[in-house]
This record gives sequence, C-alpha cells and structure tokens, in this order.
Amino acid sequence: METLAIIPARGGSKGILRKNVKDLSGKPLIVWTVEQALASKLIDRVVVSTDDLEIASVAKEAGAEVPFLRPDKLASDESTTESAMIHCLDWLLENEGYAPELTVLLQATSPVRSKGAIDEALTYFNKGGVDSLLSVSEFWHFLWRDSSKPIAEYDYRNRPRRQDVLPANIRYKENGSIYVSLTNKLMAEGNRLCGDKIGMYIMPEEDSFEIDTELDWLVVEAIMKLRIKNES
Repeated sequence: METLAIIPARGGSKGILRKNVKDLSGKPLIVWTVEQALASKLIDRVVVSTDDLEIASVAKEAGAEVPFLRPDKLASDESTTESAMIHCLDWLLENEGYAPELTVLLQATSPVRSKGAIDEALTYFNKGGVDSLLSVSEFWHFLWRDSSKPIAEYDYRNRPRRQDVLPANIRYKENGSIYVSLTNKLMAEGNRLCGDKIGMYIMPEEDSFEIDTELDWLVVEAIMKLRIKNES
C-alpha cells in the first residue's frame, strides 16, 4: 500500500526553545527521525509539516520533502497533531492528486528508534488486520491515585515482584514514537487512532523516551551517544 510518513515539527516549542533544530548527539533533533523514515523500506514518501523556515531548510537538507509551510493557525500551542496531519493530506490531494492508503505519524520528539523498528511496526500493521496502530512500551510502575485519599492500583499488601506480574496484568504506555493509520479512516474520524481495530507495536523501554523537558533531552542524548558508540 502507498505509505506516507508525516513528521510534524513546529517552530514555537516552549519546553525547549528551537528543539527541532537543536543539536542532539551530532545532528539536529528532527534529522534523526527524517533519516529513520527515509531508511524504511515500506515508506514511499517522507513529508515534514512545519511553519518554520529554518526547520524546513534542515529537513530538506536531510532528504525530506517540505512542499508547503503549515499555516500559523495550525501551529499554535492549542493546535492538535491531527490538524497538521489532515492539513498535509488535504494539501497533497488538492495540489498533487496524491492520496496514500497508509499514513505514518513519526514524532521528532521521540528519536530513539531501533534500526528497523518502523518497518517492523508497518509489517505488523499489514498482517494484523487493524485500522490503526500505536507504539507502546511495557509499564511496570506501581501507581496510586487521589492524593487526598490515596488509592493503590495494585495490591500493596502483596506487592508483586516484576517477574511475577501476570501477562493479563501488564500495562502498556503509549510512547509517542510510531503511529500508523488507514488514511481514509484517519480523515473520516480526525484521529490518528481510528477505526474499530487498534493494534499495538511493543518497543523496548529504552526506545520510549519523549523529549518534553531539559531532563528528557539529557536522558535521550545519553542514550543516543551510547548507541553511536556501540555501533562504531
């Protein structure tokens, strides 16, 4: 199926200023995701949706397409990622007559992806008979809620060891790295997780860090530096 990867990257990031073009272990943050998308054997086109000329220039130099600049109204703090995706798909249809069957969302703020992870997720999607897919990691933490009257979401009187957790009790954390959607259902529902059947692609915990804060940046940078060292 014709498959489009969309990488949204607006210029007005607040937590870390200009993070999409900030150097992370030797290259701008967004370049990691662009290169991973271009390395995929199952993605046909890689488009960056941005409102920012510098991000557009860096993305183009890395090999991505940037056929338009995203309107400012779709690049505010209140704008949703889906609005950027739908704008991109509408633009490509109206200006090029291009309508991919699959849309892959890759967020630049989740640059830690193992080699081949994108294609593994797409292969799972194609074989799984699902309408959309999200990447997740296993979540083992003991959670509580309601600080005024604490309630545990596990049996704290019989605290389980990690290795004793039953498969039915494993929880999964949405890690923001890879999403796959049937384009027609994405457009109809306006949501990246669309349709009646949603699949999960499980990624290792170390591949599941999102960059929102300076601490996140330091953690991800350390992981990337270690991987570069191990691969050299």
